[in-house]
Amino acid sequence: MDIQSIRSQFPILAEKIHGKPLVYFDNGATTQKPLSVIQRISDYYSKENANIHRGVHTLSQEATTAYENARNTIQKHIGAKENYEVLFTKGTTDGINLVAFSFGELLNAGDEIIISAMEHHSNIVPWQMLCERKGCKLRVIPMNEKGELELDQFDKLLSDKTKLVAVTHISNSLGTVNDVKYIIEKAHAIGAKVLIDGAQSIQHIQVNVQELDCDFYVFSGHKLFGPTGIGVLYGKEEILNQMPPYQGGGDMIKEVTFEKTTYNVLPHKFEAGTPNIAGGIGLGAAFEFLNSLDMKEVLKHEQELLDYATAELTKIEGIKFYGEAKEKTSVISFLIDGLHPYDVGTLLDKMGIAVRTGHHCTQPIMDQFCIPGTIRASFALYNTKEEIDVFIAALNRIIPMLKD
Repeated sequence: MDIQSIRSQFPILAEKIHGKPLVYFDNGATTQKPLSVIQRISDYYSKENANIHRGVHTLSQEATTAYENARNTIQKHIGAKENYEVLFTKGTTDGINLVAFSFGELLNAGDEIIISAMEHHSNIVPWQMLCERKGCKLRVIPMNEKGELELDQFDKLLSDKTKLVAVTHISNSLGTVNDVKYIIEKAHAIGAKVLIDGAQSIQHIQVNVQELDCDFYVFSGHKLFGPTGIGVLYGKEEILNQMPPYQGGGDMIKEVTFEKTTYNVLPHKFEAGTPNIAGGIGLGAAFEFLNSLDMKEVLKHEQELLDYATAELTKIEGIKFYGEAKEKTSVISFLIDGLHPYDVGTLLDKMGIAVRTGHHCTQPIMDQFCIPGTIRASFALYNTKEEIDVFIAALNRIIPMLKD
């Protein structure tokens, strides 16, 4: 890949922070946006702005076409069988909550839901709320000290009571790549459905939902070079048709009377009200950007960054890594002996380097390791080894300052 050519498409990477060139290593929280996405959103508001699906006038029809074309682009990228299996949401959290409510209405007291010990809070709390509402039981796949799921224990958790398994594809705080194919096959063998949290995966690897055979797949636009406030829930048509609507309002209805309302077909049944039109169109542009790249080359480049950064960080005395799975992607979580992650992150920011500090919305992971949080550097396709060198040099300056 021509990294400098790619970097030139991201205007924010030329910015300076505290007088220093920006080194942006917080991609696990949100990615930066290429000019093509920024311009597409601007073009919508300046040339096409209108509500969709309802108007016969030209602007409404053009906006509707652009919005639905974005859905088609996403469908092709993730390998969904039908475009109406792609539901626009506010993001990963919204998609998981939709499933927890709507699929949850099909569950009964005593049914079981399995999640893992490395889940983001967004893939824990909605299921806890469902269990409280419906009398279901939440089971948890344990994780070992390397940050790998103990799949032999997962096998033991599965039973005829299991109705849903919800796991992350890639851990946001550890970088672990889970064997979701194995999890899906095992769950399906006992009749359970599977939701995969793809918030940290779809921007790094090629995802095909039909090959995975998952029942649901969720992700956020802002983590894959698209806008905030937009995301996708993929669901198999048969299951989505069984689920009741998540919200009521305009566009999700077929007929409304004061006596009874009938619901619209997919995907509209789950897309009540005026959607984030600019966000959907912008997300389509983000996928067009991804489609212009070779995802195998992206993965290769990011793996090289991970390996290089890990090797250089290992040279720092007192460093401890959290998340040393055999299969992992471009996330490094670590602590330096005696130093608070917040202090390190604050001083890195003064040097123009953006990292994330804290528990990364995965507090149970931190509790397992008996730590308050970590320093997390997460890489994207536009990052470079030169930036890692700046990062390492900064840490070598900071450590003596904080230990004095």
